[in-house]
Amino acid sequence: MTPEFARPHRLDTIGAGESRVAIAADAEERKALARRFGLIAVDRLAADYAVRRDAAGIFARGHLSGAVVQACGVTGDPVPAKIEEDFAIRFLPEGSGSGDEIELSADDCDTVFYTGGAIDLGEAAAETLALALDPFPRSPGAEAVLREAGVLSENEAGPFAALAALKKKL
Repeated sequence: MTPEFARPHRLDTIGAGESRVAIAADAEERKALARRFGLIAVDRLAADYAVRRDAAGIFARGHLSGAVVQACGVTGDPVPAKIEEDFAIRFLPEGSGSGDEIELSADDCDTVFYTGGAIDLGEAAAETLALALDPFPRSPGAEAVLREAGVLSENEAGPFAALAALKKKL
């Protein structure tokens, strides 16, 4: 499968020093990413990388900036969102993992495996975007639609609401 937003960065161009790379998705790539992630639209997607080699592989740190339109999970109405996400990614050759589960600390970064002589900065940015999306986008009218359908809010249905109701009976 060819990624919608491919930006291969050849390994032989990465030295021990840090190099800067900026990428941005064009209109066709953004349309394809919107289809892939079930979005109404991806209006903007760009990432700035600082890429370097280290003892474990290739390390990239940077910032992703985007603008998307998601569908409200209740009404289907468009919900625009801005994405501003810092990231840290370690690129390792496919098969270099032990397969064992390891405990991660807050300083650890995402790991992306690659094959061949390049890492794909575009696909890494696309995956970072997907992880940054709101999993339950809500439009301003969602609350009213839910209330009309008889759905209780967390405050009305949660354990503290049950305790408040008991307190009123006492």
